[in-house]
Amino acid sequence: MIDLADLPLINHARELLVERGMGVLGTWALLNLVVSGYYVKRTDARTEAHHFHLMNVAWNVVNTLLATWGILQAHPNQVTTLTLAESLAAQFTFEKILVLNVGLDAAYLCVGSWLRAQASSAAQRPERLLGFGRSLWVQGGFLLLFDAGSYLVYHQYAADLLALLPQ
Repeated sequence: MIDLADLPLINHARELLVERGMGVLGTWALLNLVVSGYYVKRTDARTEAHHFHLMNVAWNVVNTLLATWGILQAHPNQVTTLTLAESLAAQFTFEKILVLNVGLDAAYLCVGSWLRAQASSAAQRPERLLGFGRSLWVQGGFLLLFDAGSYLVYHQYAADLLALLPQ
């Protein structure tokens, strides 16, 4: 049975989960930067592979910045003093962000498909559309799994918080 004395532990665990999630995102981003950074310099600029790696580098510069910001914003030891109302607000705000991200991730996959379809009728540089589209598939696919998985795990804390509400 959960009681109000458990609130600091729940908040600490929620914040640790977010911090670890940002670590996963940062690791993904750094791996992409290393691998695609290596290949972007070693592929012919007239190939799909070059544009795939180029887009991966650009995409993961952003992911690295987001992960760094997320890690710096996470304060597992400082959220232990949140009230129940503040905890619920934080819980559901972050859940909304994750749901929005899942929608954006699905859009990335659709845009990747659209770019690849446009390549078949492109008069100039179809390899760029193909490479960018494939990168959007890979990056959007990872982010869809990451954000949906994060939501499913993070949402488990909502039940714990709601159980603390007076009956």
